[in-house]
Amino acid sequence: MQPVLDERIKGRQGYGLIQVVTGDGKGKTTSAIGQCVRTVGAGKRAAIIFFDKGGEHYMERKVFDAFAVEDHERGLGRVEWWAFGRDRIDPVSGRFDFSVTDEDRKSGAIGLEKARDLMESDQFDLLLLDEVNSSASLGIVDEKAVLDLLKQKHDRTEIILTGRNAPQSFLDDAHLVTEMKLIKHYFYSGVSAREGLDY
Repeated sequence: MQPVLDERIKGRQGYGLIQVVTGDGKGKTTSAIGQCVRTVGAGKRAAIIFFDKGGEHYMERKVFDAFAVEDHERGLGRVEWWAFGRDRIDPVSGRFDFSVTDEDRKSGAIGLEKARDLMESDQFDLLLLDEVNSSASLGIVDEKAVLDLLKQKHDRTEIILTGRNAPQSFLDDAHLVTEMKLIKHYFYSGVSAREGLDY
């Protein structure tokens, strides 16, 4: 497939674009987190909102806490994060709860409100909305509310939207779209999610 020329941004430099990382393959959040690390390494500020990812078992958050304060001496920026949603992994069985409840929708709305606040504060160079694609697809967040948020973003704020099943409207607004494709996954061979690799 030939890459598409986006006339809206022809010749543009710097932050301020919209990226979508979607698809049924593994690595969407991991890819976006890598860009947050690069942002911090460049002395800039990143903010992450985790949608539909409550719970304490996501190992990357421990690392983010170590970069919550800028290190001017080493030229490092900072990253801050907020998680919204219930813990979907049953602590006894380890099974994932796929249901969507009013509690999920309420949490999603609070997450979007936080994203709006961060956007208005104009403190961050990059804003990662992790799992917002799947949250919109499942009705946990309102698709139109996400599109309105994208329209309100500052010209210099980069936004990354991750998650499966990105709505077509998100793909249309984005300047970069990457689809992670599932070819093979150890999960289907009975390998459980592994600490430090899958969460």
